[in-house]
Amino acid sequence: MGIELIMLGTGHAMVTKCYNTCFLLKKEDEYLMVDSGGGNGIMAQLEKLEIPYTDIHNLIVTHGHTDHILGAIWIIRKIAMMMTAKQYPGKFTIYCHDEVMKTIQTFCELLFPEKFLKFIGDGIYIQEVADGEQLDIIGIKTEFFDIQSTKKKQFGFKLTFDDGKTLACLGDEPYNEVNKKYIQNCDWMLSEAYCLYADREKFKPYQKHHSTALDAGKCAEKLNIKNLLLYHTEDTNLENRKKLYTDEAKSVFSGNVFVPYDLEKLRIK
Repeated sequence: MGIELIMLGTGHAMVTKCYNTCFLLKKEDEYLMVDSGGGNGIMAQLEKLEIPYTDIHNLIVTHGHTDHILGAIWIIRKIAMMMTAKQYPGKFTIYCHDEVMKTIQTFCELLFPEKFLKFIGDGIYIQEVADGEQLDIIGIKTEFFDIQSTKKKQFGFKLTFDDGKTLACLGDEPYNEVNKKYIQNCDWMLSEAYCLYADREKFKPYQKHHSTALDAGKCAEKLNIKNLLLYHTEDTNLENRKKLYTDEAKSVFSGNVFVPYDLEKLRIK
């Protein structure tokens, strides 16, 4: 059974030439959405890909930064509107830690009319997950872990597919050694790479608790990763980003490197 990863956006919080980092995992006709960007641009990305909302029933929100959580409010609003019109079958579940759960609930209470708000808890569910918790989401074993962010509480996760292959999502901050058991030897590692190491003085990733393509490559090599996917980047040179970031990571990493564009699809299993 194949799994496809679809990048909805690949940029960091302040990009304007691409969308904020978020993606879909597709298994047959089901989708698991991970984060949603910073606004209703998420709707445009789904429209470009001709992906119906009725095929999306699960969303993971890793943390409460604007570029990851605000798009979720638009997704919830759209699905609530569809539920009002009886156009959305089944339920929609958002998986997140306690702080994100409170933020989403507050946004909904402040922004939604009662006709949409009534679906929260009755068709649209915000499910709190804990550090180390395991769930089955679209038939995939999903393990959540606290990335130990120095900025705002954030969860990553590890997926284990039916054939034993694995994917680890680190969120949008550097790898923390406390999560080694989730990430080491994974088939895929999804890692932020805010900029090139060569451009570190220009973009100052370390002051923002981010890493470079070189750092991500070194980490992947140390952890015996097979495939490294880089995202959450700056957007000043998108035309050459794929080659530049790939070359820098490959200089220290012996596995495969992927630097996708927005809307690019990758077969991961």
